[in-house]
Amino acid sequence: MKLLQDKVIKEGIVLGNQVLKVDSFLNHQMDPVLMKEVGAEFARRFADAGVTKVLTIESSGIAPAIMTALELSVPMIFARKHKSLTLKDDIFVEKVYSFTKQETNEITVSKKFLSAEDRVLIVDDFLANGEAAFGLARVAEMAGASVAGIGIVIEKSFQPGARLLAEAGYRVDSLVRIASLDEGKVTFVEQA
Repeated sequence: MKLLQDKVIKEGIVLGNQVLKVDSFLNHQMDPVLMKEVGAEFARRFADAGVTKVLTIESSGIAPAIMTALELSVPMIFARKHKSLTLKDDIFVEKVYSFTKQETNEITVSKKFLSAEDRVLIVDDFLANGEAAFGLARVAEMAGASVAGIGIVIEKSFQPGARLLAEAGYRVDSLVRIASLDEGKVTFVEQA
């Protein structure tokens, strides 16, 4: 997705050879025009997948997921990382390790929002090792739902997440695939 690649080049900040900071448009301040285009692109790519719900994890996945859900005309659910007084019973719970934050979170989703009739599209901002996507897939599968696919805004292809998810049988579709962050420079898979 050229618009997203251009934004990564213009505003992304490389922090070492493993981390890309995109807080000016994706995971702190958000560019609503870009998020609208991201949602439209995911909706186009998964138009034939029979998606009934979009599932993400708070908080950086919410913007691309809600825009995707809007384009698909389906509900969006976000897995909570933080305990809520109103979400204690009848929940699906899964542990997810965050590569960026270097911590494990228990994510929760209310059982009333996912069922065996659902075909779930998982949407997330980044894919590194696949932990968040696997955790969300496990939540969907706990409900008996099927995973229609996994949509990733930015994939770090030099980490194993996409390969591991594909080997597990999931359809992974990433809008931008980064081959390397070496020497402070973003290199996309198409350029490598």
